[in-house]
Parts: sequence; structure tokens; C-alpha cells
Amino acid sequence: MKKKFKEFTQYLYHEIEDEDKAEEFIDNALPSIGLIVMYFNSLESTLDSVLCENFTDRTDSTGLIVLNKLNYSSKVELFKRFCDDFQVGTARKLEGYEQIITNLNESGRLRNMVVHANWESTHDEGYTFLKLKMSKNGMHQEYVQFTEDSLQKIIELVIQTRFDLYKFWEHRNDVLYDRV
Repeated sequence: MKKKFKEFTQYLYHEIEDEDKAEEFIDNALPSIGLIVMYFNSLESTLDSVLCENFTDRTDSTGLIVLNKLNYSSKVELFKRFCDDFQVGTARKLEGYEQIITNLNESGRLRNMVVHANWESTHDEGYTFLKLKMSKNGMHQEYVQFTEDSLQKIIELVIQTRFDLYKFWEHRNDVLYDRV
């Protein structure tokens, strides 16, 4: 996804030259946005289940009490700490560990970009206002160019990450129960 920055002047304003074309782009993007949200929620639910199993396999209630107010990135960090502790405790490296952590984080980052983008500010070229960046060089409006292809790649990453999380967790259990 391409990014574009525009220097903030006096007002937070987004130039949309061809509103009909921008609206058509948004109409076409809406199903993909919905799928990203739906599949991401499934991924987070799977992560919750995996985390709950770390506490006890008899009930999810103990894990759900701990997870109740945690955001997604905190859950990924907790999962990472459990995996780090597991690898130290068993003196075994879990295959795919770094990749699953990377993909969990990237899925969350991309989902946040999609969900928190100001879609009504989408330009006719597909650039959508994401956020205002402030630095010692001033304020700049950040735009991301979402395309049908880039949205599809996000969907595929989230789905694949959920599948890989299941696979990784099975591998972790095989290591735990000395089945490998």
C-alpha cells in the first residue's frame, strides 16, 4: 500500500476531486472491509481460546477473566510471553514461532489501518485519510492507498494467520506431550 503525506495547513481538509469516482471506490471496498473485520474477529477469538488453554484446559473462565479487558496487541504480547516461557522451560524451540508472532502483529496493524481509516475522505485514486502525524517538522496528514488487491491481501493474511495459529498450537501441544 502506498502512502502519501500532505502538510497540514489551517484546517483538516481532504481534497476529493471526483466524488462520484471516490464513492464508487468506497462502494466496491465495503465488502472487503467487512470481511477484514469478520475474519479478524475470528482470529482474535482463536487467540483467546489458545490463551485460555494456557491457564487450564478444564474451563475457559479463568482465561476469560484475565483476557476480559485486554486489547488485541496485549493478547499477542501475553501469547508471546507464554511461548517464550514454554520454550525456556522445555529447552525446545517451537517451529514457526517468530512467524506467527509477526503475522499476529501485522494482522492487527493492518486491521487497525482499515477500521480506523476515514473512508469518507477517500480520494478518487483510493487514498484514504489515516491519521494526523505530528513531529518536530510539523503536522502532516497521512493517507494510505487501499486497492482491491491490497484489501484482498489483508483478508488472506488474517485467514492464513488464524489457520497458522491453529497449526502452531497443535505443534506446541505435540512438543508439550512429547509427540514429536
